[in-house]
Amino acid sequence: MQITTQPRSTEFTIETSGPGLYEFTREVAGWVSGEGLLTLLVRHTSCSLLIQENADPDVQRDLQEFFARLVPPADDPSMGWLRHVLEGPDDMPAHVKAALLPVSLSIPVISGRMALGTWQGIYLFEHRARPHRRKVAAMLR
Repeated sequence: MQITTQPRSTEFTIETSGPGLYEFTREVAGWVSGEGLLTLLVRHTSCSLLIQENADPDVQRDLQEFFARLVPPADDPSMGWLRHVLEGPDDMPAHVKAALLPVSLSIPVISGRMALGTWQGIYLFEHRARPHRRKVAAMLR
């Protein structure tokens, strides 16, 4: 016997207010059902997706500070080598951070629940300074 399941898809919208990690685990958990592999893809080139600890907010602050030090704004003297600066001092550094971090995630769904660990949450990591409306495509197959 062959069982064929039809993939389900949706899109999540995450409103950001500047750099930081925005958790949307609860929204995704409310959408998933059944069993399969959940794929998430952020549809932008200046933010990322992470599975990260959601118990201690210091983890998110430390990650944000680390990446701010690793890739400072374009107007920092150490970043004088950048050429793509027309969209502001945060734009090209945001693209670099997105190139270093994942823009898609795969999460098993077992018995209607994502197989995340106890302290794991799903985050959009916003790298731009101004507010954005970010779209994350989701498919459960």
